[in-house]
Amino acid sequence: MDYMEILKPIIALGGLGLVFGVGLAIAAKAFHVDVDPKVEAINDALPGANCGACGYAGCGALAEAIAKGEAPLNACPVGGATSADKISEIMGAEGGSSSDKKVAHVICKGTDCNAKDKFKYEGITDCRAAAMVDGGDKSCSYGCLGYGTCVVACPFDAIDIVDGIANIDPDKCVACGKCFEVCPKAVISWVPYEQEIIVDCNSKEFGKDVKSKCTVGCIGCQICVKVCPFDAMEFKDNLAFINYDKCTNCGICAEKCPTGAITAQLKEGKKKKKAKIDEDLCIGCTLCKKACPVDAIEGEVKEKHKVIEDKCIGCGACEKKCPKSAITME
Repeated sequence: MDYMEILKPIIALGGLGLVFGVGLAIAAKAFHVDVDPKVEAINDALPGANCGACGYAGCGALAEAIAKGEAPLNACPVGGATSADKISEIMGAEGGSSSDKKVAHVICKGTDCNAKDKFKYEGITDCRAAAMVDGGDKSCSYGCLGYGTCVVACPFDAIDIVDGIANIDPDKCVACGKCFEVCPKAVISWVPYEQEIIVDCNSKEFGKDVKSKCTVGCIGCQICVKVCPFDAMEFKDNLAFINYDKCTNCGICAEKCPTGAITAQLKEGKKKKKAKIDEDLCIGCTLCKKACPVDAIEGEVKEKHKVIEDKCIGCGACEKKCPKSAITME
């Protein structure tokens, strides 16, 4: 056996491998681009969803923009305050945590049993297609059609159809905005992740027309506006809405709403706070009693006041008015 015939191709391949290896090493050194360590650190602080909700191509692109000062520290709506705080430390700045996480929410309660239909739709199972037929089969022209176009568009499996309307899981939503792009009714809105009180109606019609089409629609009575102790309820275009910067999630608006158009739902595992009065600090001024919107405080002038726990809704109005800091929310 001629061993040289066997060794020649092995030596040739080995030589070629060596030449290519040296060439790649030289090319890597020649075309090497230094990566800013801040970019890598910022990218690690981002959630890695690469959803594009920030307006950039992905987390890597956003990290570069933040490092260059071209994007704010709190630009990522998915990571919210957690990512913003980490990025603030990396950049040696403050104020990143000012961005609260926001999630998409379908502003509609027009389920199969609550809303009336105009006709029976038998076309393509797509909200955009249904909307082309006289605005859709739902009597309320502002309501969710419930054919699941947003479900298909959501890349994070955060949406499903429940009783004829879309329902978004806030724990799965990454605020990418894909559902906004495909909804023909513009019935999806951004709400703070921690928000527990939401006006679940999108109709701009007058009360009588709303009531004839949906049993849980906002009828424009403005009771919620009158009872809100924090002036967080506002009214425009025949529809009540919440100023989330002022809302304390006390829930009195939902309690007083005659149609149930306002949803009040505690986050899972969260306990509703109640007012507690320190009798050693209370001077009996009655300011807290006057401020309480549900008459949950008892006591006369110059007497030690007490909170009636069964009535207290945890709004914090009394705490805000107490001049001696005798009230805490626990």
